[in-house]
Amino acid sequence: MEITTAARAGPAAALPAVTGREAARAFVDEHIAPRAEEYDQLGAIPEDLLTRLGQAGLWAPFLPTGMGGSGMDMVTLGEIHEELGRGCSSVRSLLTVHSMLAWAVYRWGTPGQRERWGRALAGGHVLGAFCLSEPGAGSDTSAITTTATPSGDGWRLRGSKTWITGGQRAGLFLVFARGPASTVALLVPRTAAGVTVRPIDDMLGTRASMLAGIRFDDVSLGPEALLGPAGFTSGMVLSSVLDLGRYSVAAGSVGIVQACLEACAGYAATRRAGGSLLRDLPLIQAKLSDMVTDVRAGRLLVAEAGRLKDAGDPATIMATWVAKYFAATAAARHAAEAVQVHGASGCSRDYPVARYYRDAKVMEIIEGSNEIQRITIAEQAYRK
Repeated sequence: MEITTAARAGPAAALPAVTGREAARAFVDEHIAPRAEEYDQLGAIPEDLLTRLGQAGLWAPFLPTGMGGSGMDMVTLGEIHEELGRGCSSVRSLLTVHSMLAWAVYRWGTPGQRERWGRALAGGHVLGAFCLSEPGAGSDTSAITTTATPSGDGWRLRGSKTWITGGQRAGLFLVFARGPASTVALLVPRTAAGVTVRPIDDMLGTRASMLAGIRFDDVSLGPEALLGPAGFTSGMVLSSVLDLGRYSVAAGSVGIVQACLEACAGYAATRRAGGSLLRDLPLIQAKLSDMVTDVRAGRLLVAEAGRLKDAGDPATIMATWVAKYFAATAAARHAAEAVQVHGASGCSRDYPVARYYRDAKVMEIIEGSNEIQRITIAEQAYRK
C-alpha cells in the first residue's frame, strides 16, 4: 500500500517532548508497543503516530534549536532509539533513515539548505529517506549505476533505488548517484517531475517501515540539490550518515533483546511444563541470563560509541561497527531463543516474539551486513 504525503489526519493532543530514556519508555508503552502488531499486519505506520512522534520531538532531536531540534547528545539519542526498538523496529527504522537525512543536511548542508529543510525535518513535517541501495548494488557502493549528470548549473538524475525504508511516505530523498568524477549526494523532493514511488510490501521483517523502490526518470534538479562539495561525498557525507544509521540500528537491536527478555520473563512466570513453571527450569533460566548479559553488554557498547560521537573522536566509527555487529547478532540469537521459550505459541501472532524474530534478522543485514562488519572489524585489528 502507498502512504500519501497529504496533510495528516485529525489533530492530536499536545505531548511533552521526549528528552531521555524514561520518557521514551513511557511514550513507547503508551503509543507504540500496544499497536505494534497492528502496524506489522497493516504494513504501515498510521498518520496519527507520525504526528505524535513529531509532537514528542523524536524525528531529529539532535538538530540544534536554531533548526528546530533540541540539541540532544548522541548518548541520549541512542537510549531513546533503544526504547523505540524495544517497542517497534519499524518505527525505529523510520526514525533512523529520517535522522540520517536530517544529519546530512545539518552537517553538510549550505545555509540555504538548512533554512529550507531544517525545521521541516525536525518537526516531521517533511519525512526523509536515505537512497543508496539499488537492485545490483548494496554494500558495494562502487557498483552504483544511478547517474547524476551536470545540466546547465543543475543536474539530471537517472536510475532507480530499492529497499528504501520510509520511501512510501517520505517527502524528501537523499540520493547517492554516480557523478562525472565521483559519487554525489542530491536532495530530491518527492514532488520533482520524474520521481516514481513503487511500494514494496510483504517483507520478512520491519514490515511496517513502508519500503519502496524509487525511480528517477530524467529528474531535473537545480544547483541547490547538491549536498556537500562535489568530489567530497563518497569519503565524508556517505560515511557520516551511514555511521549514524549503524548507531541507531545498534541501539534498536539492544531494544529487541530487551523486548525478548521481557516477553520471556512474563511468559515463563505463568506457563507450566511437566508440573513446573518454566521460570524454575534451569534451561530457561540459562536463556534469560544470557539475554540479561547481552542487553547490558550491548547497551555499554552503544553508550561508548555515543560518548565518542559527542566528543568528536574519530574512534566512534569503529566503536559503532562493533556495537552494531554485537547487538544485531545478539538480537537475532535471542529472538530465536525467545520463540523457542514460547514453543508453538511463539510462532503465532498472539505473541510478539514472532515479530521480534523476523525483525531481528533484518538487523543483521541493514547498515552493513554481518559479513561486511566482520571484514571491517578484522581490518582494524590488523592495522592496530
